[in-house]
Amino acid sequence: MGQPEQAESNGQVVLDEDVLAEPIEPQDDDDPAEPPPARSWRTKGDFIGLTLVVVGVLVASLVVWLTSDARNTTSQTGPSQITPLQPLTTLPPSLSEIWRAPSSATPVPVNLDSIVVTGDGGEVVGHDALTGDVRWRYARDWPLCTVSTAWGRVFAVHRKDTNCSEVTTLDTASGKRGPQRNGDAELGTRLLNEGSHVLTTGETFAEVYRRDDLVRSMEYGQLRAIVNPNKQPRTNCTYGSFAVTGGKIALIERCPTQDPSDRLTVLKPNPEKSDEPQVISTAVIGEKNARVIAVTANRVAVAAPGRIVVFDSETGGLVANYPVDVTAEELAGDPPGRVVSTFTSTANIYWFTGSKTVALSLSDLNPLWTANNTLGPGTTLVGRLLVPVADGLKVLDQVTGAEAASIQINRNGYTGPIEMATEGPIVLEQRGGTLVALR
Repeated sequence: MGQPEQAESNGQVVLDEDVLAEPIEPQDDDDPAEPPPARSWRTKGDFIGLTLVVVGVLVASLVVWLTSDARNTTSQTGPSQITPLQPLTTLPPSLSEIWRAPSSATPVPVNLDSIVVTGDGGEVVGHDALTGDVRWRYARDWPLCTVSTAWGRVFAVHRKDTNCSEVTTLDTASGKRGPQRNGDAELGTRLLNEGSHVLTTGETFAEVYRRDDLVRSMEYGQLRAIVNPNKQPRTNCTYGSFAVTGGKIALIERCPTQDPSDRLTVLKPNPEKSDEPQVISTAVIGEKNARVIAVTANRVAVAAPGRIVVFDSETGGLVANYPVDVTAEELAGDPPGRVVSTFTSTANIYWFTGSKTVALSLSDLNPLWTANNTLGPGTTLVGRLLVPVADGLKVLDQVTGAEAASIQINRNGYTGPIEMATEGPIVLEQRGGTLVALR
């Protein structure tokens, strides 16, 4: 080999030596690096943290359960099969009590398909009409406002806070829950079935739910939450009484700042916008302390002291004025639930004034005849009208009002108003807060 080469750089001689760096040790792939030790969960702090998490989950679950509707609801359903009761073909010679139940939340007997429904406190109960045996029960920790029926279902309205806001539908046979909703119905509300809609009555507010899903189809009066202002025609009025028929709601309004007397208004139950009512007709009627008795497709009957006044439901115009022996004292104030006591049969509409029962024609609402000294509007059985009186029932011809028979009933000292219904061979009497079945 020759001598090392020399190179000049700035007058210096640099030797280009073949200098090797320190050799690199090769890595053995079969000997990987040792992993770090696993985290231990056996320390005291770990156990404390885990305990806190478990306790937090349990507490949260307990709070949810304590405040849930499920905890505050009792639902005991029954069989879905029912045996229809056969109607009577002849009047019974006598009637005796077969069972009774407390039912302060039913203003009238609630019955359908061999089932009689009672409501008291927060509990709704379905009874076998013949025996009174309990088939099902549904209860909430809220008091009931009212119980009614519509479209083959039971409607139970419970009070929450300051409103009758919880509406629950129940299967009549089994008590199984159906559609529910929260509304804004006032205390003391009643439910009126228009056919495709249900109306809740109130002093300053009324609302309507549609049949299929209980969606609110109309609000009227003083709305709790105004989304679109200036849509209500009159918000400073109070309401005295309501009546419904297919496609129409009639009510008496009292608007002292703008009207000299009561106003009769007829509304559609299903306007295009729920908070923008559609008024069919409205007119100041020149009467005070008036009550809506009934409304038909083209007529509205209004009770005033000493007379029944009939109006055209489409125009609000006066149609007829009929004298009736009803006093101002009987019409003082507003009826319970703002609904006049009536019963409608296939022949007539029967109105209870507070002391007598007046039969009105279904076609034009003119009075046909009057039964004095009665306790309610009555009900029908075997084609005859049964009207409650002090010592039992009067059996009247529906066309003429003539008395055909009488049935003695011992009511154990009860002398107040009576609402009636029939279910097969069973005659039902709502005596104040008690439902009584007779046979």
